[in-house]
Amino acid sequence: MKAYRILVACGTGIATSTVIADRIKTICEKAGFKVNVDQCKVTQVEGLASSFDLIVASTQIPKTVTTPYIPGLSYLTGINREATDEAIVAKLKELDGQTA
Repeated sequence: MKAYRILVACGTGIATSTVIADRIKTICEKAGFKVNVDQCKVTQVEGLASSFDLIVASTQIPKTVTTPYIPGLSYLTGINREATDEAIVAKLKELDGQTA
């Protein structure tokens, strides 16, 4: 099975992206996906995006980025967190060629 590369971005690339990255690792493992999760500042996303399969960020990313993106603010607010979990798993299934 392929290990998917997920980029997690926040303002500083340290605090909130760590919370998001930990959640992503947990939900992906439970769903049976191998993932490598890296963290960065949102200002670095544009330069790094092409090396990743998916981006999850606590803030808006540049519109020029074509890598699939899922907003991750729910992991910080607690509102609709499960919907974000489902969106990430669904995107990985799509990338894997599985039907959602």
